[in-house]
Amino acid sequence: MRVLFMCTANSCRSILCEALFNHLAPAGFEAVSAGSFPRGQVLPRSLTTLAQAGIATTGLSSKGNEAFADNPPDIVISVCDKAAGEACPAYFGPALKAHWGLEDPSAVSGDEAMVDAAFRDTLARIERRCRAFLALPFDRLDRDALKRELEHIGTL
Repeated sequence: MRVLFMCTANSCRSILCEALFNHLAPAGFEAVSAGSFPRGQVLPRSLTTLAQAGIATTGLSSKGNEAFADNPPDIVISVCDKAAGEACPAYFGPALKAHWGLEDPSAVSGDEAMVDAAFRDTLARIERRCRAFLALPFDRLDRDALKRELEHIGTL
């Protein structure tokens, strides 16, 4: 199962989701990320936060949705409010779509400790959601039930 985490800039929240999901995922599951208006580079603090948590950062990059036109995802999860209202590209076709809104830790102002705490808190929330996702009984969920579960996970 291929999961696309989508955000606007693909430099922070969607990158954190991609890396953490892949860190936890068993064989047969893969996460990728993209942005509707990619920044073109991953925020250094995103990479630092992942590295401090022991999560690999190799291969992470800021890219647009078109990167997956030839290999569309099974599930698209938007993680920022700006991307939540955007239409998924037509080539994502039958992909199941859900929204897991996350506050942007890169928008936090304050001293280094406050900003670091915001990134760690965001990563902890992503971990709860990814663990809940990976614990789903996929063999017993039809498409509608899976969509309901994904939407519920977005509230955790």
